[in-house]
Order: sequence, then C-alpha cells, then structure tokens
Amino acid sequence: MEIQTIISELKYKAVRSSGAGGQNVNKVSSKVVLTFDLQNSQGFSEEEKLLLKTNLCKRLTTDLMLILNCDEDRSQLKNKEIVTKRFLDIIKKGLYVPKERKPTKIPKSVIRKRIKDKKNVSEIKKFRQKPNID
Repeated sequence: MEIQTIISELKYKAVRSSGAGGQNVNKVSSKVVLTFDLQNSQGFSEEEKLLLKTNLCKRLTTDLMLILNCDEDRSQLKNKEIVTKRFLDIIKKGLYVPKERKPTKIPKSVIRKRIKDKKNVSEIKKFRQKPNID
C-alpha cells in the first residue's frame, strides 16, 4: 500500500451543507465529498484490492467506488482533513487480516480430573439408592 499514491488518487468535491446555519449555508460550500475508485487505483496490489473488496463490500458502490461525506466543521479545509483521515482509517481496517487461531490440545491432567469427578458423582448417586437385600 502506497499512501502518497492513494492520497493523490482521491477526488474531493465541495458541496453546500444541508440543515440549519442561516445565510452562511446558502453562500459557502463547506461540505466535502470524497470519492475513491478502488478498481482503477495504482496504490494497491491485486491481493490488497481483493481483500478490500471483501472487507468493504457494504461501503462500496456497484462500480467499486468509495464515497465519504463530511460536514462536521464550518471550514472546508478542516472537513477535507477529517474525511481524508476517516478514509485512511477505513482502508487500514479493510486491509487488516486477523491471526488464525491455533487449536490447542486438552491437557491430560484436565481429562483425568474430569473422569475423577464423574466417578465421584457416580458413587454419590449409587449411595442414594435403596440397598438391595437378597
């Protein structure tokens, strides 16, 4: 993964924010929409692209575009920084591969203890029965 190449491939678009804000909302385009084309990206290898497709399948569009919005701040520059940071976090989580679990053997002492406990319970139940008089 080449971060500089990936960041250079990002496309930003400034849009007017929705919601309350008075006159400023009508004049200033502070909301930032980030789009990233995963399929045509040069910053990822084919294996990384495949991993991202599977891990980020819910976030990608049908033509493998990742679209993120940010309108948290009044400043367009801050929104751009926030959305870029959010994008990099999503990519890092998408490339994460969890370690494979190695099954361990059950220790012999644990097996012995279980069998011993079973015998104890068996004897206790045996003593609860009525004596057999013949």
